[in-house]
Amino acid sequence: MADKVEFTMEFVVKASPKMLYKFLSTPSGLSEWFADNVDSRGKEFKFFWDGSEEIAHVVNKKADSHIRFRWEEEDDDKAFFEFKIVTDDLTNDVSLLVTDFAEEDELEESKLLWDSQINSLLHAIGS
Repeated sequence: MADKVEFTMEFVVKASPKMLYKFLSTPSGLSEWFADNVDSRGKEFKFFWDGSEEIAHVVNKKADSHIRFRWEEEDDDKAFFEFKIVTDDLTNDVSLLVTDFAEEDELEESKLLWDSQINSLLHAIGS
């Protein structure tokens, strides 16, 4: 299997970090934009899309700041996907940094998918 490449994308969000974090870290928030349905039990999150189910575990989080997930079926121990909320000290603009991993030949496709997903998030929060 080819090594995966880490990539980070930045999106400007017109929402408070507290509000944005709820959409990134709770089953109800993630169900609004990321998956058809989401259930969680402790650090385990089950994501449902069109009849399929994927399980991810929260490996690191800090309220209103960031949350990092690792897919249960992921072969690469270093691979994860993370949402990080950054507030500019001067302007108070809020940005969302999305970090993920993809195989080299799937990198552009992965970026397009995240772009689409985050557009759904922005629509859901009215940003």
